[in-house]
Amino acid sequence: MGRGKIEIKRIENSSNRQVTYSKRRNGLMKKAKEISVLCDAKVSVIIFASSGKMHEFCSPSTKLVDMLDQYHKLSGKRLWDAKHEHLDNEINRIKKENDSMQIELRHLKGEDITTLNYKELMVLEEALDNGISALKSKQMEFVRMMRKNNEMIEEENQSLQFKLRQLHLDPMNDHDNVMQSQGGGGVVYHHQNQIAADYEAAAAQMPFAFRVQPMQPNLQERF
Repeated sequence: MGRGKIEIKRIENSSNRQVTYSKRRNGLMKKAKEISVLCDAKVSVIIFASSGKMHEFCSPSTKLVDMLDQYHKLSGKRLWDAKHEHLDNEINRIKKENDSMQIELRHLKGEDITTLNYKELMVLEEALDNGISALKSKQMEFVRMMRKNNEMIEEENQSLQFKLRQLHLDPMNDHDNVMQSQGGGGVVYHHQNQIAADYEAAAAQMPFAFRVQPMQPNLQERF
């Protein structure tokens, strides 16, 4: 009794589908190896499972890039070119550089340093010392800038307070401004009278010993 034909369609059961994939993949790889050996053919097979896992076979002494170039020449379809190869190399370089920076960052945090030798630890210590020195210098610069700003603010505050006292606490300023706005010769006269009145009021408050005494003749000379 012969084997029954299997309908070619997607296998719904996941376990059966995985078993069938594994068996047929191995069979396909086996056939690729056999034809490459028996017929001296260049064979390359790449299979991606539904999970994304890749399986490949390339005949011995055959490079996939060479096969792609030959395919380009015969079919006229450009699946790969120098530009793409350059981009691929650049991506690989950036990935390696990123991995190296990640390792260095972990070392600076004090992680994964058990595998470092003495010289590598010395280099790491020097880098940390330089970083600390740069941070302290920047911190001192910030402190000096803040102090300078505070001094400028304090000077401006004192200047404003002085102007405020002149405007509101010195009555002579307001009096002089009013008299100057009137004009005429009476301005000087009124100002002199005001000065004289202020002087008399101040002299009245002084002790008697400090007051200016009127000049008297020397009585001893009269005898």
